[in-house]
Amino acid sequence: MTPHGQPLTWAATLSPAARAVWAKHDFDSDGWLPLHRHMADSAAVARKLWDEWLPDQVRDHISAALPLGPDDARRLAVWLAATHDIGKATPAFACQVEQLADDMRRQGLEMPLQKQMPDRNLAPHGLAGQLILRDWLVEHHGWNPRDTHQLTIVAGGHHGVPPGYSAIADLDKHHQLLRTPGYEQAWTAAQTELLDTAALVTGVDDRLSDWKSLKFPQTVQVLLTALVIVADWIASNPDFFPYFPGERSSDPERTREAWRRLDLPQQWKAEEPEGTAAELFSERFALLEGATVRPVQEQAVEAARQMSGPGLMVIEAPMGEGKTEAALAVAEIFAARSGAGGCFVALPTMATTNAMFGRYLTWLDRLPGMPDEAASVFLAHSKAHLNEEFTQLMGGGRRLATDTERDADDEGSASGSGPGKAPHAPADLVAHRWLRGRKKGMLSSFAVGTVDQLLFTGLKSKHLALRHLAMAGKVVVIDEAHAYDTYMNAYLDRALSWLGEYGVPVVVLSATLPARRRRELAEAYTGTSGEGYDEVEKARAYPLITTAEPGRAPRLHTPAASGRATDVVVERLSDDLDALTARLEDALSDGGCALVVRNTVARVHAAAAHLRAHFGDDTVTVTHSRFLALDRAANDDALVADYGPPAKVAELGGKRPGRHIVVASQVVEQSLDVDFDLLVTDLAPVDLVLQRMGRLHRHPRGRDQCDRPERVRRARCLVTGVDWDELPPRPVRGSRTVYGEHALLRSLAVLRTRLEADTDTGRTVRLPDDISPLVQDAYGDATVAPDTWHERMAQALTAHGTEQARKGEKAQTFLLKPAARAGRALIGWIEAGVGDADDSQPGKAQVRDTRDSLEVLVARRDADGTMTTVPWLTDGRGGLALPADTAPPPASARALAASALRLPYQFTFPKVLEQAITELETDIVHAWQTKDAHWIAGELVLFLDEDDRADLAGFRLHYTPTDGLEVHRAD
Repeated sequence: MTPHGQPLTWAATLSPAARAVWAKHDFDSDGWLPLHRHMADSAAVARKLWDEWLPDQVRDHISAALPLGPDDARRLAVWLAATHDIGKATPAFACQVEQLADDMRRQGLEMPLQKQMPDRNLAPHGLAGQLILRDWLVEHHGWNPRDTHQLTIVAGGHHGVPPGYSAIADLDKHHQLLRTPGYEQAWTAAQTELLDTAALVTGVDDRLSDWKSLKFPQTVQVLLTALVIVADWIASNPDFFPYFPGERSSDPERTREAWRRLDLPQQWKAEEPEGTAAELFSERFALLEGATVRPVQEQAVEAARQMSGPGLMVIEAPMGEGKTEAALAVAEIFAARSGAGGCFVALPTMATTNAMFGRYLTWLDRLPGMPDEAASVFLAHSKAHLNEEFTQLMGGGRRLATDTERDADDEGSASGSGPGKAPHAPADLVAHRWLRGRKKGMLSSFAVGTVDQLLFTGLKSKHLALRHLAMAGKVVVIDEAHAYDTYMNAYLDRALSWLGEYGVPVVVLSATLPARRRRELAEAYTGTSGEGYDEVEKARAYPLITTAEPGRAPRLHTPAASGRATDVVVERLSDDLDALTARLEDALSDGGCALVVRNTVARVHAAAAHLRAHFGDDTVTVTHSRFLALDRAANDDALVADYGPPAKVAELGGKRPGRHIVVASQVVEQSLDVDFDLLVTDLAPVDLVLQRMGRLHRHPRGRDQCDRPERVRRARCLVTGVDWDELPPRPVRGSRTVYGEHALLRSLAVLRTRLEADTDTGRTVRLPDDISPLVQDAYGDATVAPDTWHERMAQALTAHGTEQARKGEKAQTFLLKPAARAGRALIGWIEAGVGDADDSQPGKAQVRDTRDSLEVLVARRDADGTMTTVPWLTDGRGGLALPADTAPPPASARALAASALRLPYQFTFPKVLEQAITELETDIVHAWQTKDAHWIAGELVLFLDEDDRADLAGFRLHYTPTDGLEVHRAD
C-alpha cells in the first residue's frame, strides 16, 4: 500500500530492463522471481509485521528516532525491506544463472560470465546493495556519504553480519562488480529505476531529504535490520510467495494468501492490573487456602507502580518467598506501561528451566490481554524437544481455559485457589511452526530458557540483530542471578546495557546477591554510576528491592520479612565416611530424611557407596548431573514427589519416606522445592551454603514440627569436606578445583564463630535474617579471618585475582561493544565474532568459561551385535530395537534422543576429547545419518555392553539408572 492505502504498483511503471533483473531461482523447478517482485513481497511483509506483529515497545523505540514518529517509522521500515536486495541488480550477482543473465543482457544489462569475475566474492549482494543505496541517496537526495550508512547498513547486514570498513573499501575499488564497464549507464538506470519506484510506492520519496540530518541510535539500526531479516525470510519462502510461473496475480491477493498461510501469532497486549497486590496474586496464582500475599510480593508490585517508565528491578529475598510470582506480577505491570509484547524468563540450567516451564504456562493461562486466537510460546534450550509439555504445544497448542471453565475448575479445587478470572477470550498457546529453531524461536512472545539465550545478546555472533529484536519486545526476568561467575557476568552486564538502551524492563531475582554485584547490575542497565549508586552497594537490608531507571537515581525499598524463619544449627563434621555414617545413624535412628550435598560427582558416588553398605540400597538415593536426560528429569520429579510441599506430594501421589538419605551434587541448590530434615554439605561459597540450607525445614510439617522425628526436629547443617586440623582449615581438593580456595576460605571465615561455638545457640544461623550479612561479609573486602589465616588468605586472594583477570580478559574476545553514539553506523558491529551461536555445548562455551565437552547418545549393544535403546526408559517395554541397516522407528529414535549424556570433565582435556571422538566415530551407523532419522542424525552414540559398561579413550565407564555415570581410568 501507498501511504494513502492504494495497492503497490511496481512492474507497470518499470522498464523492460528493470523488470528483467532477477532475485530468486530454483534449479530443481527452474522457477524464478524478478527482483521487483521480491521487493514488493518484502515490503508487503514488512508492513504486515509492523502493523500486526511487532510489539508496541519496539515500534515506539524506532518511532522516537524520527520526526513524524510512527508514520515516518512505518514508511522507513517498509522502504528498507523493499530495497534490501537491490545489490542483486549487479553483474556480480546476476551472472550466477546463465539463462536469466541472458535475459538481462538482451535488455542492455551486459555482464561477463561468472568464471570471468574472479573477484565477485568481494561483492556479496548485501554489501553491494549498501553501496548502491549510498550512491543513490547521495546523488538523488543530497545525503552526506558517511551519514547514509546509518540506513544502508540494513541492506549490508541483512544476511546476519554487517560489513566492516575494509570490506566497503575493497568493493569501492572494484566498481565493475556493481556496474559492467562500458554499460555503467544501463546498470545505473536500472538500479535507480528500482530504487525510485520503491521510494515512491513506500511513501518515502518526500521524506528522505528530511531524514538526512537525523542521527539514528544504533539500537534503531539493529531493530530495523532484524525486521528486514524477518521480512526477507518470509518473502523468500516459496510456500508463501511462489516463484514464476504460478505466482498469485496481484499484490493484495499474493500478500493476503501468504499471511494467511504463515498464520503468525499476534503479540500480547498487556493490561495494567488494577486493585491491590492481594487481588492480583489471587487472580494470577494458585494460593493455598488461608495464604496471603507476602510483603516482598506486595512491595514489588508497589515499587513497579511507582516507577516512571521502563527500568530495572532487583528483588532480593529468601528462598521460598515467592520471588518468581512477584517477578511475573511486576512483568505484567511493566509490559502494560512499556508496550512489551511478551516475557522471557532466564534460568541458570536446563533442569531449572524445565521446572519453571510448567509454572509459566499456568501463569499464561490466567493472563489478560492474550491474543484472540493464539499466543506463541518457546522453551529455549537444546533439549526442548524432549520436554513433554513443550512438544504438546508443538502438536497443535494448549487451549487456555475460558472464564466458565476456569471458575468450574477453581470451585472444585482442593488447593483453595482464588477465583482467577481473566477477562480475555479463550486462546491457544502454541509453539508456532515458523517460530522454531535456534534463530527464530526467541521471537515467540513468551519464552522460558537458559540464561545463555540472554547472554548471547552480548556475544558477537551471526544474526545477532534477531536476538536483539527478540529481547527488545519483551519484559526480561533473570532468576538466580547470583549463580554466574566473572566471565558470564561480563556478558550479562553487556546484555543489560543494551536492554537499557532499548528500554526493556528487567526483573532480577536472587536470594544471595553480593552488594557489589547489585550495584554493577544497576550501573550496567542504566549506563550511569552517579548519585545513589553508593547507597545501592552499602544497603544491608533484607529483603531488599532496588529499582533503577535511566536518568534517575536508584531507589531502595525494604519490605518487611514474611515472618517465615528457620534457625539452622551449623556444625563441623570430619571428612571421613565412617564419621558421616555414624552421625547419620544417630540422627536418623528414629526416622527422618537427610540431604548430603557433595561438590563433585566422584564424592557423591563415594559417599553413596559407603552409606549403602550400612543403610542398605533402598535407603540411599543418588542425584547429580551425570544422568541421561530423561533419567535426570525423572530424578527431579521423584525428589519433588517425595520431598516437596505436602500439597504437591499429595497431588503427585508421592509419599515422604520414613527414613531416607539423598546424596546429591549441586543440582539440588536451585529451583527444586524440596524439604529435608537434616543437611550435610561440603563447604562451598557462603551463598551456596545458604542456598543449600534453604532446603532444610522448608515447609511446615505440623505444629511445632511435631511430625518430624525428635532428633531432627531442629534444623541442622553439618559442614564437611574440610581438613579441620590444618590452620586455616583446608577444603578438599575437589572443592578447591570447583570454586577456588579464596571463596571457600572467605566462606569459612564468616561462618567460623558459629562452627567453633560450643552450644547450639552459638552455632545458629537464622534464615533469612543472617543471609545478607553473611553474603556481604564473605564477598566484601573487609578482613574477616584471624591473623593466623593471613598468609593462606593472601595467597588465595592473589590466585583469585589472577583467575578473575583471566576470565575478564577472555570474556572480552567476543564481547559486543556497548551501543555507540547516535549516528554511528553498525559497520563492523560483530566483526571478529564467533560466527553462529546456539544453545548447544559449543555455543554455551562462548558465554560460559567452560572447557569444550562432549555430549553423546547412549545405547546398548549385545555381544551378538544387536543394538537397542537402554531398557529402563520405556515403561517396562525393555530396550527398543535399533536396526543397523535402516533409520530406527520413530519411537526408538525418540528414546535414543532422550538418552543424551554429557561426558564429564575427564573428557574435556583436548587429547582425551580428540581420542574419544575418534573412537566414537568408528561406531557411526550410516543408516542413522539420513533425514528419516532426524532425531539422531549427526549425533555420536556411546554403546554400552550387556552390563552397561564401555571403554572410551582410556577410561572405563559404567552407567546405571540409580547412580548415573561412573568413570575410572581403565588401568
